[in-house]
Amino acid sequence: MHIGMIGLGKMGFNMRERLRRGGIEVSGFDRDVRVSDVQSVDELLAHVPAPRLIWVMVPAGGITDGVIKELGAKLGTDDLVIDGGNSRFTEDKKHSEFLASQGIRFVDCGVSGGIWGLENGYGLMAGGDAADIARCLPVFDALRPPGDRADSFVHVGGVGAGHYAKMVHNGIEYGLMQSYAEGYELLAAKDVVTDMQGTFRAWRKGTVVRSWLLDLVVKALDEDPELASVAAYVEDSGEGRWTVEEAVASSVPAPAITAALFARFASREDNSPSMKLVSALRNQFGGHATRPAP
Repeated sequence: MHIGMIGLGKMGFNMRERLRRGGIEVSGFDRDVRVSDVQSVDELLAHVPAPRLIWVMVPAGGITDGVIKELGAKLGTDDLVIDGGNSRFTEDKKHSEFLASQGIRFVDCGVSGGIWGLENGYGLMAGGDAADIARCLPVFDALRPPGDRADSFVHVGGVGAGHYAKMVHNGIEYGLMQSYAEGYELLAAKDVVTDMQGTFRAWRKGTVVRSWLLDLVVKALDEDPELASVAAYVEDSGEGRWTVEEAVASSVPAPAITAALFARFASREDNSPSMKLVSALRNQFGGHATRPAP
């Protein structure tokens, strides 16, 4: 199987490599010529046999809109586009309808795994027609971790469902990181606990709070025990905001996720130890840049 990939940033670059290790031939295009296999989208499409499968992995918003518009003008009937970026689920219907008017198929796929996905595999949440999902399964299987497909891949529903599920996933992630961060600040607030790193490390096995995020807390503290190099300034990617907006629209109480989002806003006004850890965690799992400590 031979697919095209547009966007070879922190995620797309590693996904291309994992696909190749999984036996999928990939031609990738990126504006950065140092990582791109081809010089243009036209050259990319010439390399991929029809009916083509093109994975789009670029930033959400205007950049994704532009790529979808370009593909709509250049792809043919029964070609299929997967949007694997962090697009808002409401955009998926627009993109699907636009491409469908050209006879082009569309699938949206939420992707989780960050910069560790190359070695560990990616969790995938796909939305679209069942036949289109079936067509993409070899690609999804190459990207996900080995083992039972149901443990790392789900066909969530129709177009938009994949990105909706990923949005909620990221909202939960906000709440989890905030809880670890507040615990970190509470442990540091008094001299009662003299081995804070050891405490987090001891929680990694056998406890009810063990998780991959906890593993990354330990890794971040091993690398910088006082988080001295990290500013307590935390960006938000947008999906936390969308989750809170959907909670309001659906009258669903989401106090933990909402508070975690607001804590990120507050981090831009103070120098909180807990927000240092959230910033360090985002760097650990997603490669998101931290601001240097003042």
